[in-house]
Amino acid sequence: MHYQKTIGYLTLSLFFAFQTNNAQNLASKFQAILDSTYNANKDVVGILMHIESSGDNISWSGAAGFSDKTTHEKLHKNQPVLVASNTKTYIAASILKLVENKQLQLDNSIHRIISEKTRYALQQAGYLTEEITVRHLLSHTSGITDYVSESYFSFIDEHKQYKWTREEQIELSMKIASPTSPGESFAYGDINYLLLSEILENKKQKAFYLAVSDLLDFDKNGLHNTWFINLEEKPSHSLALAHQYAAKYNWDSYDVNPSWDLYGGGGLAATTKDIALFFELLFEGEIIKDKALLAEIYTYVLPRELTRNYCLGLYHIPSFFGKKVYYHGGWWGTDVIYLPDYHTSIAVFSLSKEKRNLNGGLSNRIFQEIAK
Repeated sequence: MHYQKTIGYLTLSLFFAFQTNNAQNLASKFQAILDSTYNANKDVVGILMHIESSGDNISWSGAAGFSDKTTHEKLHKNQPVLVASNTKTYIAASILKLVENKQLQLDNSIHRIISEKTRYALQQAGYLTEEITVRHLLSHTSGITDYVSESYFSFIDEHKQYKWTREEQIELSMKIASPTSPGESFAYGDINYLLLSEILENKKQKAFYLAVSDLLDFDKNGLHNTWFINLEEKPSHSLALAHQYAAKYNWDSYDVNPSWDLYGGGGLAATTKDIALFFELLFEGEIIKDKALLAEIYTYVLPRELTRNYCLGLYHIPSFFGKKVYYHGGWWGTDVIYLPDYHTSIAVFSLSKEKRNLNGGLSNRIFQEIAK
């Protein structure tokens, strides 16, 4: 008996030693891939990455480069950034959570669940609010003209510290309204998610950013470095935001008031670990338990060719380097993918917006290492 126990302990020890060595080897390979990408593209300023894989028991974060191109302060793997339109997946998941809680239906008209002021503004601009549904907003098929345009960016460029309100942005959309029939065509627009944030407030009777963290249970799910910038206090344990750059406008994210992209279409700050973990939890059924309901988020509402693979707050791409992925990205250069066949999520943030084309190739190289 003693001999058998000894053999058992030795077997367990060898198993855990193998697992530890394997994890260390993978971590070294991940960092080497990240470093080689950065060294070949130093104008990216810095790159952040996280891999979360329940299928392979991997949870790894890495960084390369600088968090500030002026001071050359070293980038830390746990630094958060503005994730911009990645926020839309969180809003969509929050709406689906309301559906799961029997507080809403995807095909409800928005007529009675947006604010009275906004309903009136939409109707005055020629929109038939009884015909526009929650699903239309989530899928960008509402027919509502978006306020984000080149003139919008020009104004921001000239007034970088202007503090926008959600009401002003909705009003701007109404000023340039050119209504089309809901459900017939796809036109990506932040205005849809501003209206969804109103619906969240209506149903939860609290500010939309509080409704999101409540519905998605940030605390329970370990999303401790995720918050709405300027609407909530930065968590005391979170590191300073890394600088993000857009060469086209010569912007440093620190110099632009984030209110231009804040009220549901964007607005979240997060680390790569938090956003990869969120995707993992979401698609592993830990947030939305109803599998049929969860499937709505990656189901096309129109033929996918007409919507550029967009579903409900999420892109469903049938072949990304030959693999099916669920994806969303953000304006500043933040990308996250989930590979459902491999139970793996990969988040990559390039601090230079113009270098975000690195993110896809880097994700693929990392996945190929995992798949060996």
